[in-house]
Amino acid sequence: MTLQARNLAIGHHEHLLGDGYTLALRPGAVLALLGPNGAGKSTLVRTLLGLLPALGGSIELEGRPLAALGERERARAIAWVPQHAAGSFDWPVRDLVMMGRTAHAGLLGAPSAADRAAVAEALERLDIAALADRPLSRLSGGECQLALVARALAQQARYVLLDEPTASLDFGNQARVLREIRRLADLGLGVLFTTHDPNHALRAADDALLVRAGRPLAFGPAARVIDAAALAELYGVPVREWRGDDGERAYSAA
Repeated sequence: MTLQARNLAIGHHEHLLGDGYTLALRPGAVLALLGPNGAGKSTLVRTLLGLLPALGGSIELEGRPLAALGERERARAIAWVPQHAAGSFDWPVRDLVMMGRTAHAGLLGAPSAADRAAVAEALERLDIAALADRPLSRLSGGECQLALVARALAQQARYVLLDEPTASLDFGNQARVLREIRRLADLGLGVLFTTHDPNHALRAADDALLVRAGRPLAFGPAARVIDAAALAELYGVPVREWRGDDGERAYSAA
């Protein structure tokens, strides 16, 4: 049971931006999509969500063509966590998280007891129940990102796709969000996140897809496909590898 793509081609309005993508996102596992700016990561995520049509190849959700599924059926299976909350309304956190329930109740339906319970559970699971009545404008960057993750949890989807979830966050909040990504996988969800940072991929991901200029360079276990040579090719700069006393690897530009 996977969300998988085979020889996928992506782009906008029939303008090809990348092709040759083959990947599989498994329940209970984290896949990091790693690459520089302009590599096509966000376009690939939007295509996997069904927000953009594939320009070639195929996407299957648990054995069924993604394109054959209706919008609500896709939303019940796949949740999206963008970098920022969309819109100009200063929603309380509880209302933002409740929006995840529209995949089940519809946009205008009154929240049911099950909807309220799902929201409460998502807030508790991410330890942000105390923020439920706080407006988004009064959240830190990390708190806002966790609220968006809670919305995805309330959606009760089986797969969660996060677009650069640590972008613009400080060191502490980056660690917090990466820790929650691992917790989502521990709950049995399939999780994909995009990142520029190979150290984040090594810390949080089971598998990694390396992407440059619209083409995949490598796909497989993160510990195997991420190394200094691969990163030097990916980013076009010399890369230095560091190893801690426990053997854990980290990378920086040389």
